[in-house]
Amino acid sequence: MEQNHIAGTAANPEAKLESLNRILEPYRKVVLAFSGGVDSTFLLHMLKEDSRREILAVTAYSPTYPESQRIEARELADQLAVAHLEIETEEIHLEGFRGNPPDRCYHCKTELFSRLHAIRVKRGYDVIMDGSNYEDLADFRPGMRAGKELGVVSPLQQTGMTKKDIRHLSHKMGLPTWDKPSLACLSSRFPYGTEITEAALMQVDRCEAFLRSQTSAQVRVRYHGPVARIETDPDAFHIIIQNRQEIARFFNEQGFSYITLDIEGYRTGSMNEVLKEEVKEIR
Repeated sequence: MEQNHIAGTAANPEAKLESLNRILEPYRKVVLAFSGGVDSTFLLHMLKEDSRREILAVTAYSPTYPESQRIEARELADQLAVAHLEIETEEIHLEGFRGNPPDRCYHCKTELFSRLHAIRVKRGYDVIMDGSNYEDLADFRPGMRAGKELGVVSPLQQTGMTKKDIRHLSHKMGLPTWDKPSLACLSSRFPYGTEITEAALMQVDRCEAFLRSQTSAQVRVRYHGPVARIETDPDAFHIIIQNRQEIARFFNEQGFSYITLDIEGYRTGSMNEVLKEEVKEIR
């Protein structure tokens, strides 16, 4: 852990890139959990640098993921010319997921990584990798426990790469995802203890898609029953205000009675802010 700390705070991105190449070198056949986001696209690109390596990029789809994410992942895999598999996961049917307890992410990732493990074994691959980065260690991420239990390797995390590092290197390499907004499954929009249903997930997905048609800034629609709480970058507040009537009308049509703009702006894992420290220890 101390090594990660040093890498994550002191080393420059190029030094971390050298470290990443050393970590990846022994792996010949890799199954990659591929969302099409900044991190997993960068890792896929780096894996592909060795032409002798066999890679299978696997994208999961279910009501918890925006449909646009699945389409973008498919297009990116095609651009990078790698084998790509789409699998349907069924976390929505798990009580440990639907009830939305603080360790919800553990149940979701267990579902995903179990599927990837079965694919790895059946097809004879060496390892499962994901795109978790160094900053994920600082947030409440119980899903990482599922990864450890199922032997998932997180090379970007091991090398101390932050999101900023990955964006910087992606830009230098000409990857189209270098400035792509961060991704997170739609279940992260719900307060802990609020039941997650397919209808509510679709409601949030439609509203976020509408906001993305208004701005290229990072957006989240946090679900609070009849209330939609919009998080976006402060620089985009004026866009939300300028289009407030159109936004309110669309959100009302989707079933929200009240629409608010969070003046603190977008921040990763804002639903975790209410958790007590002893709960966070479950990760």
